[in-house]
Amino acid sequence: MLDLAQYSTTTLGLAFAACAVVIAVFGSKMAGYADVIADRTGLGEALIGSVLLGAGTSIAGIVTSTSTAASGAADLSVSNALGGIVAQTMFLALADVFYKNVNLEHAGVSAVNLGQATVLIVLVALPVMAWAAPPITLWGVNLLSPVLIAVYLVGLHNAHRIHQEPMWLPKQTKDTQEDESNDDDEGQSLATLFALFGGLVLVVGFSGYIVGETGLALSERLGLSGSLVGSLGTATVTSLPELVTTIAAVRRGAPQLAIGGIVGGNMFDSLFVAASDFAYREGSIYHAISDATVFWMGLVIVMTAVLLLGLLRREREGPGKIGWESVALIGLWGIGAGLQIWRG
Repeated sequence: MLDLAQYSTTTLGLAFAACAVVIAVFGSKMAGYADVIADRTGLGEALIGSVLLGAGTSIAGIVTSTSTAASGAADLSVSNALGGIVAQTMFLALADVFYKNVNLEHAGVSAVNLGQATVLIVLVALPVMAWAAPPITLWGVNLLSPVLIAVYLVGLHNAHRIHQEPMWLPKQTKDTQEDESNDDDEGQSLATLFALFGGLVLVVGFSGYIVGETGLALSERLGLSGSLVGSLGTATVTSLPELVTTIAAVRRGAPQLAIGGIVGGNMFDSLFVAASDFAYREGSIYHAISDATVFWMGLVIVMTAVLLLGLLRREREGPGKIGWESVALIGLWGIGAGLQIWRG
């Protein structure tokens, strides 16, 4: 972690704002390249959104979780991962506001996104089971952590199989936005596009890391608790790339990419818990966290289930011209944040 004690609060605030601007500019470009790569490779917006856009925008978060776990801050590390998932799911509801045509979940539904949302519920439910089970470890690592990685890889394989050989398809309506090719970068090779995307990942990842570090330093100076800093502080600021890229994907008319980026990114973010367990050297990290952090695990499961129901129900329009599930997601995030602040 960076040593920011020598810098003033004003300097830290300016660094935070500057990096946020960098994330906004380069993050929107990242969504554009991911959309073109999805068309060029034929893998589809939902799957590319999961692997490239989802994982690429999560670099800052995993660095924050593993570094804080290595320093022994178990609660901060795990709550950073879970708070990020909660915030990013809520971001999808905010993106619904920018999609003017119809409810985002109606337009961007895909079998791949439904499958990945289901896998995400499994990935977050398993740590709850590990928390309640005896702390069985090998070389200081809980035996569940390698299982989480395996489940994630199986989930990606399953998503690819669903894309290649879907056993059912959502009903097409006049408002459904199909995953169509819209390649506006025909002059650039696929290798060039991957290289440009990789460069943007580095820029956004590093900027997101600085945002997380400066946000953490500012929060510590305000005397906030580690659990509060993790679930609402570092989690939110390191999730800024997801907010920007999701809104950018929606504005490009790629709702499947937006939903896939959030759901797939949340799947990847669930691995932060496993990575934190490997970095944590004082035993099983699942047994070093507080009840407040376990609460956020439950909140992730509930919010993902609400999103899954929204994708299945496919309401055309709800209050404020967004879906009822979007309203529920914003409300659930607000309740979780309020309870965390109340607990301190």
